[in-house]
Amino acid sequence: MKALNISFDSILPEDILNYDGDLVLTTRKEAPLECEKPMLHEDILEEHPTVIRGLMIQKLSMGYEQDLIIGIDPGQIIGLSVFYYGREIESSFNSSVEELVLHIIKILGGLRARRKIIKIGNGNMNIAKEIVNMLNLKFCSSFELEFVDEHKTSLKIKNFNQRGKRDMLSAKYISQREGFRYSILPLSITG
Repeated sequence: MKALNISFDSILPEDILNYDGDLVLTTRKEAPLECEKPMLHEDILEEHPTVIRGLMIQKLSMGYEQDLIIGIDPGQIIGLSVFYYGREIESSFNSSVEELVLHIIKILGGLRARRKIIKIGNGNMNIAKEIVNMLNLKFCSSFELEFVDEHKTSLKIKNFNQRGKRDMLSAKYISQREGFRYSILPLSITG
């Protein structure tokens, strides 16, 4: 939990039923048979940190499945912003298309959502199309794709060496814009 930068209380198994926190993370062996608190088990710790954050938000929200929205700012440095249940659960950047795609696949595969939407800025269509093609080849489920206008998504940042911050912020803005939506079906279905 420290690695996720999430505050937590450490309690004994017999104190779970009286715990006044919002969520309980415990082992299956130590979990009480009946508990009104939302509960997750230790096996989620094997997941990617973004998926863990998403699973926690999902458990706390206890509502309808929400959209999973991934914003991507393509370029030499690729910004990434991931929203789930209306909250940003990741803001990062990457310089490799292949590593980015593998990372996105972990997130798409690890979180349930009513709709999985990937929004990509149209500033560098060569990289954008490379991302989409690789996702279509490696991800075996459907998702929705939008190419959005990324005009005025890059803010001027005083220190030009902080380019990663600018790309992450651009990805966040891209994730909140609308574009023409395509439904992408996996090649296993379309052949």
